[in-house]
Amino acid sequence: MSALRSFYLFLILLLISASCIANSSTANSSIANTPAHPVAKRVITLTPHATELAFSAGLGDSLVGVSESSDYPPQALKLERVSNYQGIKLERIIALKPDLVIAWSKNSSPREVEKLKQFGIPVYYSSINTLDDIADSLEDLSRWAPDPTIGQQQAQLFRQQLTAIRTENKNKARVNYFFQMGDSTIITMSDPYWPSAIFDICHGHNIFANSSAPYPQVGREQVINAKPQVIFTSNQQNITTKLWQDWPQIPAVKHQFIWTLNPDWLNRPTMRSLKAIKQVCDDFDQARHSNKVLH
Repeated sequence: MSALRSFYLFLILLLISASCIANSSTANSSIANTPAHPVAKRVITLTPHATELAFSAGLGDSLVGVSESSDYPPQALKLERVSNYQGIKLERIIALKPDLVIAWSKNSSPREVEKLKQFGIPVYYSSINTLDDIADSLEDLSRWAPDPTIGQQQAQLFRQQLTAIRTENKNKARVNYFFQMGDSTIITMSDPYWPSAIFDICHGHNIFANSSAPYPQVGREQVINAKPQVIFTSNQQNITTKLWQDWPQIPAVKHQFIWTLNPDWLNRPTMRSLKAIKQVCDDFDQARHSNKVLH
């Protein structure tokens, strides 16, 4: 999948997720039409992050279909593709006879997913808004696995590492940052929309945290005036650097603190979010220790 297509797919899903956060008044994840939790033997996932969560929760061997962009772990590449950002293959999913479908809450194909429920297929809605929700989702999904202890152990490990990261970073100086999504059109995020939690746990301060839009389009002058100390992107670093190189009054540009983050680690709320956190925290520490930006 091209970088541009990946970006627009990510943005579509983020906007859907933002709607979910704004309107949610129920639990973060839920089971539809499933009063009990029998072991799932035929599982389908409709998003890449759901595929990763399924493997982490001990459901990997039960998967019979995944979304088009599901490429991790490598075993996912061998599975049939039954959905993409445009919709789901409803008839094919029904033909595969799943006993569990994992979808993203407020997904892009709500009517089709509702039809699955009408056929009596259990649907688990994953709605991850915070880092802690990742562990909760792993525990929820583990109840459907042949060995629930796999997901439970992963959830415990995730929570332990989050606690350690929070303790390590809570007293560090805050670093003002700008996260750039896209190149020709400059889009960023406000709080608390994903992936702002990745940066927040490392004691970063989003210069557009209080924007009224979840993923606002911003102008160059807004960024220049905000003077971010660090600039992050999940696109090609050389393109982002070139975009800002004529404004050395931006501390991040002056000191060459423009860094590229792994988009899959950053954009998918899974166990690999821990890798994204480490990457961001290490970059913030480099800025802090340089004594150039913060003093």
